[in-house]
Amino acid sequence: MRKTDATPRSPAPVSLAPAGDPAFAPLYDPKLRWRVRQARWQVKIRDAWIEQVVARLERRLLAHWAAQGAGSQWLEGRGLPRRAVEHCLGDALTLRVDPRQLIRSTDWRGYPYKLRPSSSAFLWDGEWDLRRGDLRFGSRYRLISDLDTHRDDLTYTERFASLQARLAKGQPWASHQQGVLLDSEERILTYLRAYLGFLDHMAAHGFDTSRGKDELGVAVSREGRLIKINRGLHRLAMAQRLGLPSVPVRVMAVHRQWWQRVVGGARGQAALARVSDALGDCVPESDPGNRDPAAWPDTFEWPQRRHWS
Repeated sequence: MRKTDATPRSPAPVSLAPAGDPAFAPLYDPKLRWRVRQARWQVKIRDAWIEQVVARLERRLLAHWAAQGAGSQWLEGRGLPRRAVEHCLGDALTLRVDPRQLIRSTDWRGYPYKLRPSSSAFLWDGEWDLRRGDLRFGSRYRLISDLDTHRDDLTYTERFASLQARLAKGQPWASHQQGVLLDSEERILTYLRAYLGFLDHMAAHGFDTSRGKDELGVAVSREGRLIKINRGLHRLAMAQRLGLPSVPVRVMAVHRQWWQRVVGGARGQAALARVSDALGDCVPESDPGNRDPAAWPDTFEWPQRRHWS
């Protein structure tokens, strides 16, 4: 096993890391200081710009659209500003679903970048909803399941093997977003134990919405089904592994075809009201898409649901 430096390391300034967590504090290294600070300031500047400038402008644009002012059709054609729609619809965009039913995700492999919808738009065009992945066979669920299975000896996990291989090559894995440097085998094990700790905390206390930097984002397909997008995938995998009865998900976008079907001839606030009412009928997509970039196994068995206090 590789030895760590004898020099004590500074405690982690968890607040500096954009995706930091107290569980990662022992894995901080002073060598990461400047990269972590740079990442922190980039996030602060970006968030301040969005809050003080972009979000205010987008709310004005949505209000202009709601009043059906000049250019309102053009704004709707551009997809409507997502953040402003979120501000307007509020809690209506948060739904509760069985995590084991939320198994289909967007799969961008082979899909030209220029055709992908903008994350700033609420209305998404294109065939993105027909190209689905299966989260049961994805990297996050595989990681969490592997850690849970080998919790008594994490050196048997695939993740330990891959991180240890990097260490052996002299290229230890580091993340300035998390404030983590894995330059010893013990540090790798500490990192993996942290994720196992997140899983056990969820098993004991349920799904904690205050943990994690992102909500569990979903998008509504043309058929009105929920498809997972790339946010909160590790926490969803934990909820699936444990068999929690429900988790909150946040609708970040809807397919334009679903929007047009639900809205009909309504415009402005009336259109948003119809969408708000219709979201409650949206359920997770369970079937593969007819343009999936990969084939998935036909059978899968979830582990037994666990009980928690």
